[in-house]
Amino acid sequence: MRTAAFRLMLAVTVLGFGGHALLLPVLPLWVSRAGSGEFGAGATTGVFMLTTVLTQLAVPWLLRVLGYRAVFASGLVLLAAPTPFVLGTAELGPVLALNAVRGIGFGLITVAGSALVAELVPPAEHGRASSRYGLAIGIPGLALLPLGVATVDALGFTGVFWTATASPLLAALLVPFLRATSPTPRRHASDPGVEELARSEAGVDRVSPDPVAGRRAFVLAGLGPMAAMLAGSVAQGGLTTFLPLVAPGAGVAVPVALFALALGGVLGRGVAGPLVDRRGPGRLLLPGGVLSALGMGVELLAVGLSPWLLVPGALAVGLGFGLVQNDSLVALFAAAGPARYGAASAAWNIGFDAGTGAGASGLGAVAQPFGFRAAFGVAALLLLATTPLTRRRSSPTP
Repeated sequence: MRTAAFRLMLAVTVLGFGGHALLLPVLPLWVSRAGSGEFGAGATTGVFMLTTVLTQLAVPWLLRVLGYRAVFASGLVLLAAPTPFVLGTAELGPVLALNAVRGIGFGLITVAGSALVAELVPPAEHGRASSRYGLAIGIPGLALLPLGVATVDALGFTGVFWTATASPLLAALLVPFLRATSPTPRRHASDPGVEELARSEAGVDRVSPDPVAGRRAFVLAGLGPMAAMLAGSVAQGGLTTFLPLVAPGAGVAVPVALFALALGGVLGRGVAGPLVDRRGPGRLLLPGGVLSALGMGVELLAVGLSPWLLVPGALAVGLGFGLVQNDSLVALFAAAGPARYGAASAAWNIGFDAGTGAGASGLGAVAQPFGFRAAFGVAALLLLATTPLTRRRSSPTP
């Protein structure tokens, strides 16, 4: 983590994800003000996430063929390059098409970026490295998501769009200086035996010479981390989408709750890093899921009572999910081994993005007929229902 390559990786991440975070709330506003309404505003994000997830499925193959730097740089360019063209039209169809291209770029950088973390540091530091990577993603979002719309008033749409273009392009120019190795199986000479220990902690005692058996072992060992990741992202996605609707006349309580949700995620990932490295992957999945479930229970009680109760509930959900995010990523890396870091990264990112979309759509389907209390209750039950899968395996996968 002290190498120039890893520090440069963090700088590239801040620039790339910062440009994304700045535009995320502004693009829906752009089409909404042009007359596309709420449907058009939601469609911009929906199309973006759809192409992101579809792209993530192909990234492990692209990493093997092209290498990390080429995939990462290409993703940053695709994320940035379509943005200025949005200024030429506010019609929904062209904007959705341009945002679909941006989603492809985002799918590339999310998988390549988190896989690079595993490549650039030895397994003994994966917890802390993933934590710092999470901070590099979370802090720009924490600052820019609430400020995105306000920035439009200060700089206008033109200034925001060009800033969101320049930041990822600058990051792409820095990528060639990353001394990233190719995604091939190897041992870390500086940490003999660490990989075996990490894989044992994840329930995998060796890399099977049989590729089918190796994939099966990875899937079995990854069930717990993926279940925790999906349940947590459903809860967070539901809160992000519906908190403004739960208490529409609550004044500043809802923005503060959204900030608390994001802040909790950043703090949770920061706390998880050293704990995962010291205690091994998989130990924080259960407490993280329970903490998020308790937070959703507080949100359930807040509906119809006091909007300020939404703040501690959102903070608890964010903290719990932050623990799960970091621990699940390291657990998947340990289960996969160096030969499958790309696949582990893709699985984690797909779980995050797909769960976020499911939280928005699935909990919305519950809230429409039964109300937000029922929706938040379903999310809490889902978090609790997945906890048995997060328990550490008592014996290694054969």
